[in-house]
Amino acid sequence: MSSTATIETLYTARDLSAADLDNADWDRVKAIKLTRYWSGELAPAGRHAEARILWSDDSLSVRFVCRQKEPLFVSSNPQTETKTMGLWERDVCEVFVAPDPKQPNCYFEFEAAPTGEWVDLAVHVKPVQRETQWDFVSGMTTTARIGKDQIILAMRIPWGDRIRKPQRGERWRVNLFRCVGSSQDRGYLAWQPTHTEQPNFHVPEVFGWLVFDE
Repeated sequence: MSSTATIETLYTARDLSAADLDNADWDRVKAIKLTRYWSGELAPAGRHAEARILWSDDSLSVRFVCRQKEPLFVSSNPQTETKTMGLWERDVCEVFVAPDPKQPNCYFEFEAAPTGEWVDLAVHVKPVQRETQWDFVSGMTTTARIGKDQIILAMRIPWGDRIRKPQRGERWRVNLFRCVGSSQDRGYLAWQPTHTEQPNFHVPEVFGWLVFDE
């Protein structure tokens, strides 16, 4: 059975860039708490995060504010000109969205790292395997700010042929994640825990709902 958990995203008349980390519109929308691991177990407070989501006529914007009480686990030689495969193996925040509620197994994956690196993928989960379109191009942009015991990450995802602009009141399927820590003490946080035996975010049947305000 699918989750009934809901995120309400607010419309903004201004199309925010990924760099608009301090825009007042972020304070208008309710924060979504990420406090539990994929297993449902409560994560240490030093790994907790929150996310807020806004949308405009041009894009979907997501901002994560993460507590960071431990050393960063990131690339020593980041590149931001193209997507970084394997980004999910280091510190990263992720958004999965399925625009068609009748096909929750077909969704898009977006990731942003403290280094400014990013990944965008199109995913189709089938009964016996998962197909990923590695060359999917969304046009997403990201920004990161590293502060004392805190990281702020934002991503802007423009509407296009594959991810169309929603109508007011429309409902999409969604889940939010954070990966943090080294391989020896890796933490996989999920807004809607997947409760799999091993860490796995690709469980669309547990996705919650993203509601575009009317």
